[in-house]
Amino acid sequence: MRLKPEEVAAIKEAAAETFGETAVVRLFGSRVHDSERGGDIDLHIEVDDVADEGRARGKFEDRLFQRIDPQKVDVVLTIRGGTPRGFERIAYRDGIVL
Repeated sequence: MRLKPEEVAAIKEAAAETFGETAVVRLFGSRVHDSERGGDIDLHIEVDDVADEGRARGKFEDRLFQRIDPQKVDVVLTIRGGTPRGFERIAYRDGIVL
């Protein structure tokens, strides 16, 4: 996994503050593989509920970038218990829980 320990901690803290302690964060995509280079940070965040997805994403990124340098981060939000679609299926299949 190509994330520094402080980046992992920052992601988990920002997710817990934004979505609650029950949020599950998975890293997926190119950053999962040590042999690859570059790439953005692809995160899958599984939550109990979110009232305003756009606002929640912005809040999460604000909190994250208070802790680490701003960079390209893609966030896929999933409401727990729903039927996974598209990138959600990939994240469940290939992702690493942080």
